[in-house]
Amino acid sequence: MMTPRNRRALVRPHVVTGGRARPTRNIFDLVTLVTAAGDLPLTGLSPEKRRIVTLCRGGALSVAEVSGHLGLPVSVTKVLLSDLVDSGHITTRAASPDSSRPEQLGLLQEVLDGLRALL
Repeated sequence: MMTPRNRRALVRPHVVTGGRARPTRNIFDLVTLVTAAGDLPLTGLSPEKRRIVTLCRGGALSVAEVSGHLGLPVSVTKVLLSDLVDSGHITTRAASPDSSRPEQLGLLQEVLDGLRALL
């Protein structure tokens, strides 16, 4: 049986996105980095969108991190982020290109070697 609390959990994401299930742009994956784009006023933004802008003013966060901070599904977070890109409140940056992976692997290996040396 569905309790009132369960019904709220099902309705809330729908309400947060204004009934939309898809973002206006398909530019987000889990590791896309988002940052606040200046000091645009937050008036007129929903509490969730204000929270996203505030979080992203502290530095770049991935879509997955924003979703975790908000406690909302990634699909809902992508809709909100898309709205904020449209309004100019945030900008996006793709994750590192594949060409830098050898450098990343080398760095990770050095970190691993350093950690092993400490043990």
